[in-house]
Amino acid sequence: MGSGGSPGGEVYDWYTRGVALLDRGNANAAVQLLAHAVAAEPGSRSLREALARAQFDAGQYGAARESFAWIVDHDPTDDYAQFGLGMAARRTGDLRAAVEHLALAVAMRPDLGHYGQALRGVRAALNRPVRGRP
Repeated sequence: MGSGGSPGGEVYDWYTRGVALLDRGNANAAVQLLAHAVAAEPGSRSLREALARAQFDAGQYGAARESFAWIVDHDPTDDYAQFGLGMAARRTGDLRAAVEHLALAVAMRPDLGHYGQALRGVRAALNRPVRGRP
């Protein structure tokens, strides 16, 4: 760690090391590095996206949802952020929000089959009867 509890290096170093950790399956460590990078450059969409991916992979779905929502708030036409927001909403149990964001992602990129597959899965979950309810 560098001075003040920050990792050594510059923001770009934190980003590249964080993404490498994420790619190797170490999402929790990636979250730590990428959170430092976002704190240093809070307006960077690429840093926020990497952090959101790491948070999602680490099972921090509420945090991932907030990170993806920040990107969508700044660029509603970012199909990947809409997809990520929809997937994080699904994991937090908000199926209606998940459908909304996944449908937007599918509308923007109908060529990406995994977007449509995710949307169909959430719609099916939303339409399943709840036990104990007619």
